Amino acid sequence: MSMRAAHFNHHQRVHLLQGAVELFAAVIAAVDASVSEVRLETYIFHVDAQGDRVAQALVRAAERGVSVYLVVDGIGTPPLPPEWAQRFDAAGVQWHRFLPLGYLGVLQPGRWRRLHRKLCVVDDAVAFCGGINVIDDWVDPHYGALSSPRFDFAVQVHGALALEVKHAMEQFWARLELSRHVESLRSPQARRLLREAAPHAAPPHAVPQPHAQPHSHAPGDSVWAALVLRDNLLHRSRIEQVYRKAIADARHEVWIASAYFVPGRKLRHALVHAAQRGVRVRVLLQGRYEYFMQYHGARTVYDELMQAGVEIYEYTGGFLHAKVAVVDQRWATVGSSNLDPLSLLLAREANVVVRDGPFAKLLRERLLDAVQQQSTRVDPDAYGHRSRWQRSMDMVALGIMRVVLFLIGRSY
Repeated sequence: MSMRAAHFNHHQRVHLLQGAVELFAAVIAAVDASVSEVRLETYIFHVDAQGDRVAQALVRAAERGVSVYLVVDGIGTPPLPPEWAQRFDAAGVQWHRFLPLGYLGVLQPGRWRRLHRKLCVVDDAVAFCGGINVIDDWVDPHYGALSSPRFDFAVQVHGALALEVKHAMEQFWARLELSRHVESLRSPQARRLLREAAPHAAPPHAVPQPHAQPHSHAPGDSVWAALVLRDNLLHRSRIEQVYRKAIADARHEVWIASAYFVPGRKLRHALVHAAQRGVRVRVLLQGRYEYFMQYHGARTVYDELMQAGVEIYEYTGGFLHAKVAVVDQRWATVGSSNLDPLSLLLAREANVVVRDGPFAKLLRERLLDAVQQQSTRVDPDAYGHRSRWQRSMDMVALGIMRVVLFLIGRSY
């Protein structure tokens, strides 16, 4: 499979944001300054202490005549409280809850294709992309109040990349509108209309080489940056391809942080080959039990990676929710895509890739600090002697994953 280069834009300003507090402050400031249009997509939108602030900003913008579009996922986000649905409607916020489960729930494989990307664009000028949902960092939907905030990142982008984000969000909204008005999506006419509304493939572009980068006076100023999408139409493998290309090109080190980590065969082989040729590969994963598949599924790949020399660390300072990577202190990505089947095969995802030394070094410093201060390295010997119960649970998780992939007709 050829790995087409990402479409890089020059002279972008890309700034790293850590945690919901930093992200929401920047998003609200941009929305409050908007004059024409605001678009927001997220997997989770909880109208809690922090989400309420974001929701109020959207309402303020709509009330002063700004076109506001909001899309939330139908599984990640429960039905909006009636008072907020009424406030959005009264203010003119156009909103949509994407693909709720319906009566049959997860028994419908088509409903597993979730909206997982977290994107926002304001006035064609500033965009946001990352892994942070609209929810308080100190609150978990299932576990309640947390003792420490989630570990997660996003980026704020100024430049031509913001227009790419807008176009991607416009195309998705157009498909949602079309699905609302076509009576039967199974009819040939409906399929034709959906194809016409699909995003057009971007032409191939050469990836700028590191020596062509402009000198940056601060992390993220005047850099090369690209938007990389994953969907079930034209970009089915784009994010995984970008990861594999960066790992294959690595010469010194690879850092990966992923909340949900069950990489497929090709991605595992890329990590193994990098470690075997002398690249230091460090992977930061969730150390707390959150979900059965998250916890036990990840452990099915530990042996293969550690035998090749990959260092695996488990984050214990809180809940890790980051989906980021740094290669050779010059390439970095921040986005919504985990390295697991749900993100790489089913969900709509969005990452920003940055080629810039200062930006990559800044993100690396945050990961290094998390490893040194709030993580524990997985000991290969201790892992090899884990209990039979742990081993059996790992195999059950692997079996469930294989059955699910079989049902949707995908290999991994």
